This record gives sequence, structure tokens and C-alpha cells, in this order.
Amino acid sequence: MEKLLLTGLLAGAALCGCTSIGPPAPAASAGMAQVPRYRCDHDIEFTVRFGDDTATVDAGARGSEMLLRDAGGVTPQQTVYSNPRLRAEFGLGASGREAILHYLASTLVAHCLRDETP
Repeated sequence: MEKLLLTGLLAGAALCGCTSIGPPAPAASAGMAQVPRYRCDHDIEFTVRFGDDTATVDAGARGSEMLLRDAGGVTPQQTVYSNPRLRAEFGLGASGREAILHYLASTLVAHCLRDETP
């Protein structure tokens, strides 16, 4: 009887070990917001993270810029952020999904559209 019990315990331990191979998959928090992604003219794509009166625009090869909130925007849905190199306007268009990037040094203006979230 002891031998049977010991065999059962060992088999159970082996099965438990099989189910825990590899690191656990990270759990997505229900409250975790998606990072908005925009696609623009001139083959520019970027993501943006909004903070307290800041927006961090990450445009890949064009670099990442920390922008500060400006006065501006015609409606409450429109927000404007800038630094000496870049001015970004968000919340534009009928749907509020449009943005404009003004690269000040090169006088490049890119019209952008936020990707729909799945």
C-alpha cells in the first residue's frame, strides 16, 4: 500500500512539473490602456504617451520627443503640445482621430490618423 501511495505521489509531482515548464505568460491588466499609434504623410508613424501636461512622441528613426502642453486647440477635444523642435496637435477632425505634426527645423508638416484599436 505504501509503495502504491508513493508511486501515486511521484506521478502527481511529475505531472505538476510538466504543467509549469517555462515562465508564465504576462497577464494584461484590464485597466492597461493601449498606446495610441498614428500613421502620417511622408511615411511617418509614431506612438504617443500622454502624462501630466506632457506628451512623449516616439517616431522611431525620427526620434522621441517630450512635449509640453501648450495653450491652443479650438475645441476642448483638441490638445497642443510642443518643444523647440516639434509641435503636435491632437484631437482634430470630425472623429477626433486626426493629428498634425509640425517639425519646426525642417518646416515639415505631417497630417496623421490614429489607428483604430482592436
